[in-house]
Amino acid sequence: MPRQPRVLSNSGLYHIIFRGINHENIFESAEDYDYIHKIIQAVKDELGFDLYAYCYMNNHVHLLIKENKMGEISLIMQKILTRYAMYYNIKYERSGSLIGSRYKSKPVETVRYLLPLIAYIHRNPVESGIVHGIGNYKYSSYKAYLGKKDGIVDTEFLLGLIDKEQYLQAHIKEQEDFVDYGVRVNSKKRTETDVRRTIMNYIGGMEPHQLKTLNNWERDKILKKLRNVGLSIREIERATGISRGVIAIVNKRMD
Repeated sequence: MPRQPRVLSNSGLYHIIFRGINHENIFESAEDYDYIHKIIQAVKDELGFDLYAYCYMNNHVHLLIKENKMGEISLIMQKILTRYAMYYNIKYERSGSLIGSRYKSKPVETVRYLLPLIAYIHRNPVESGIVHGIGNYKYSSYKAYLGKKDGIVDTEFLLGLIDKEQYLQAHIKEQEDFVDYGVRVNSKKRTETDVRRTIMNYIGGMEPHQLKTLNNWERDKILKKLRNVGLSIREIERATGISRGVIAIVNKRMD
């Protein structure tokens, strides 16, 4: 059975999880943790994505990544995983797959879940019984939000929405208690990239201008959906090249 295509994120945000094959360790020494960190930094420099959180556990890794080009998450992860697997296999004189199955990439579509998710990622060592306090774990981005220089984590976005007290409060909650912390979803103006992402999700990853190539029935159904999710007629016109008159008529006809 063919693999299902990955779901693209409208926001560009993804919670990434990858594990060792058969849940085997992928880190054996401090040097290994440091090396994955260097690889992520190098790929980040190459492709220009943002990293909002990370936690390296002995047999799996959590990353919270915001891509800057839609669909680039696949290239980001390919580079990270290929380079680390090559390093690990050479160092430990092994062959074959290091990472089990496909990495998981869950789109994060609402900003209000950002803080709870970051807290969930940072709490992994506590929930696993490795440490008693989050601040005692070396291989996560927890302390970066408290002022410790990390060099790889982009803390500005979250700290522009909350203060450090809210951040600390989120991290002392049990995982099942993670709820809405009051961070608003649409905290900034929608960009052309945001519009493009939304349209591409509704037309199977095709470019927005390709909406014009669909038959009228399919085109009109998608245009109606785009209006229903909040895109303006002007935004749709600019992205797809379909005239605002046609979009307006379709919207009225399908009401």
